[in-house]
Amino acid sequence: MSTKLQNKDAATNPRGIPFAPFVDKVEDYVSSRAEVDGTMKSFQEMISKYQFMEVNTQRRAAGLKEKVPDIQKTLDMVQFLHSRKPGSEPLETTFELNDTLYAKAVIPPTDEVYLWLGANVMLAYPVAEAETLLESKLATAQQSLENCEEDLDFLREQITTLEVATARLYNWEVTMKRKEKAENGGNDEPSDQKRILPNG
Repeated sequence: MSTKLQNKDAATNPRGIPFAPFVDKVEDYVSSRAEVDGTMKSFQEMISKYQFMEVNTQRRAAGLKEKVPDIQKTLDMVQFLHSRKPGSEPLETTFELNDTLYAKAVIPPTDEVYLWLGANVMLAYPVAEAETLLESKLATAQQSLENCEEDLDFLREQITTLEVATARLYNWEVTMKRKEKAENGGNDEPSDQKRILPNG
């Protein structure tokens, strides 16, 4: 049974997340009722792994949704500074010190800006170099966000596929129980209600 599941899971999406096995015929995965419990457990373990990846991807996407506008805002300002000609009048503006505190500043034409790189690190860059760096960071963040959204759709599809597979396996076991009962002349007490169908 495990070999069959591994073969079905060989393909992955572009980020290496494996496809869930699609159960068209239950007999391709189990040959007897004795294998049902193990296969059902494998399906549930896979669902748990996909759900874990889904939560982590949601967190990463949430972080990127905050990061992308910040990078765009910084890039817009650097591009504005880059567009100013030498000898232009100083620009009076306000800048944010924290979430609720702003201060006034007078900005003369400049060919250098300071960028926060994270971890309390700030570096000076020529304006043109800063613009190129921010454009690269923005493109990377946007692509990462797009990948996260694609992965979330993919993970939801795999979870649904496994939930359907679990339901088919459960229904197959119920059918086999009834068939065995009929073949035994009804001597065996049915136990269909003893198993609770996992809901993923």
